[in-house]
Formats: sequence, C-alpha cells, structure tokens
Amino acid sequence: MIGISSCTFIYICILLSVAFFTLLERKGLSYMQLRKGPNKVGLAGIPQPLADAAKLLSKENIYPTAANFIVFMLAPVLSLFLAFMLWQLYPSVWCVGYFKWGFLYFMCVSSLNVYGTLLAGWASNSKYALLGGLRAVAQTISYEVSMALIFLIPLFIVVSFSFIEVKEGQRLLPFVLLMAPSAMMWFVTCVAETNRAPFDFAEGESELVSGFNVEYGATGFAMIFLAEYANILFMSMLTALLFFGGGYIFGWCTDLGLMLLTVIFAFVFIWVRCSYPRYRYDLLMSLTWKVYLPVSLCLLLFVFCLLFNLFNMSSTGASPVLLAPGI
Repeated sequence: MIGISSCTFIYICILLSVAFFTLLERKGLSYMQLRKGPNKVGLAGIPQPLADAAKLLSKENIYPTAANFIVFMLAPVLSLFLAFMLWQLYPSVWCVGYFKWGFLYFMCVSSLNVYGTLLAGWASNSKYALLGGLRAVAQTISYEVSMALIFLIPLFIVVSFSFIEVKEGQRLLPFVLLMAPSAMMWFVTCVAETNRAPFDFAEGESELVSGFNVEYGATGFAMIFLAEYANILFMSMLTALLFFGGGYIFGWCTDLGLMLLTVIFAFVFIWVRCSYPRYRYDLLMSLTWKVYLPVSLCLLLFVFCLLFNLFNMSSTGASPVLLAPGI
C-alpha cells in the first residue's frame, strides 16, 4: 500500500512538473527573443499550463479514417507509460523501492521508448508522420549506443549498477571533475535522444509539418507532449546524478540539491533550443557513429584499465588512492 501511494505521489508530481516546465520554456524562450510570452491567464500567466491542459483534455478526439485505430490510440499511452516507468529510478532519500540493477532497468525501458514513436508514425497512415517516425527511430537507436557506453563510465568507477551507489560515490568529488569530456558528450546525447532542438528532425516544421505526431490532437497529443517533457526532466535528473554529485552539497545529501540541478539542466535544454539552428541530419548521424562512439569506447577502455591496475595494486598489498569505496 505504501508503494502504491508513493508511486501515485511521484506521478502527480511529474505531471505538475511537466506542466510548469512548459511554462518555464515558453517564458524563457519569449524573454530570450525579447517578447513577453504567456501573461494573460491569472497572475503573470502562471495558471497558463492548467488552462492548456483543460483545453486539450476537453477537445474532441479526431483521428484519420485510414489510420489503424487501435495502434493509433495505443501509441501515446505507451509513450506516457514508459516515461512514468523511468521515474521509478528517482534516487530520493524517501523512496520505498531500491533498484540494485538500475542501469539495466533504465536501458530496457528507454530502449522501448522508440516503439511509441514508431507506432505513432506508422499507425497514422500519413507519409509525413511515417517519415518523422523513421527519422526519430534512426536517431534514437543510433544515440542509444553511445549513451550506453558513456553511461558505463561512472558505473565502472563505483563498481555498481545502482543509481543510489553512483550518488554515494560522489560524496566527496563529483565525477564531472574527473571526466568533463564524458559529461559533455552525455548531455549532447541526451538532447539527441529526446529529439530536442537542434536535433529535432522528427518534428522538422519546414518539411514534415509536425512529424510523427502530426495527426494527433486533444488527449493523444497531450500524452505525447507529457511523455516528451517527462523524459527531458528525467534525463536532466540523470545528468545531475551521474556527473554532478546527485545532490551532494559539501558532503551533505539533499533532495533539494538534486532538484535544483535538475531544473538547471532542464533550463539548458531550453537555452540550447533558443540558441542553435537545426543541425543537418547526416552530420547528426556522423557525430554519433564517427565521433562519440569511438571516443566513448576509448574512454571506457581507459577507465577499465585504470581500475584494473588499481585493483591489482590493492591485491598485491599496495595502497593506491581509490576512487570509490567498493573497489
């Protein structure tokens, strides 16, 4: 019963966070572009997300007559369900569950995210939606490879697949000070993995109207929208957890510290969207296969050799400086 209550509370918090993150994005983009943004609903436009949600949920659901109805309606539900499943990994001091194999759980669930996009594009029976879905699938699968390799680097240092132990391993020193290039590659990979600007090829307005979700409106569009922004917030939290201490401030762990870091990285997503034009698709694919993949493999091999030598030194009686207590 406690677990169900905890999950329900987490999901409600996610929905509220996504709602007001959209307000932060619209306000941030507007002020960066020297305009006001939403400011008519309530005090300074703060209730605007609630008004948008009421509008979307009260609209009539319209779908193409040639669409595969069951799959068409199932795809947004699947995307939102998988986005919620990822948030079970949130490493709070109040969480009731403990994922010892959190990395494997994350890779399994995040790998399924691509099916929601693929089904939404295919079931719409629209050439624009299908092209957007194919672009998104190719992009997501390509960047999952380098994302997994970069992900393994901090896990090798703490010798654990648990997010909580990764967080504890940064009690004294955040990993970004040890592996700044990996942190940079990780964030760019997160931007590409979530199909955000400047890598938003699944939603290229100039050639694909709105991409894989072009035929969706009302509740279906709201679910896809919620899933996308929930994934952005989760990847921001994961960035703070893997490389920036995970909430440890001067040796003290607080959920507030992790939340603040999550908001900062989520705002960087907005900042990048406002600052850079859309990348070229062939350059995007070359970036992951020709740059990030070999570089992440070399970094992973370097960390593995370093830790293997430290383990050998400790087993022979030497006393090297260890990066994590479990080594």
